[in-house]
Amino acid sequence: MAQVRYIVDDVDAAVAFYTGKLGFALEQQFGPAMAILRRDDLRLWVAGPLASASRPMPDGAQPAPGGWGRFVLSVEDLPDLVERLRGEGVRFRNQIVEGPGGRQILCEDAAGNRVELFEAR
Repeated sequence: MAQVRYIVDDVDAAVAFYTGKLGFALEQQFGPAMAILRRDDLRLWVAGPLASASRPMPDGAQPAPGGWGRFVLSVEDLPDLVERLRGEGVRFRNQIVEGPGGRQILCEDAAGNRVELFEAR
């Protein structure tokens, strides 16, 4: 099972996004500090400002949400999913793009972390 950690601004908002929009199940939540979510073989840890993962690094750098790292969710009927998510207010970074293996689009969680939605050919 793959595990990914995202830094988020608000753990409750992250839990609502991933469970309500992308089909994750909440496994465990540690108040406003952290939650563990699961979808298939992916376990996602969302760490808020109170989590140990959000503490400053020795050089003073502060972990923050966003960036271009992302995990990929394999989906079916990408255009319909995108239309539904847009109707629910989900932000997208781009339009659906086609490649040799399929098509993809990047959406953002409430903190601005990217999630790639991918439909194989």
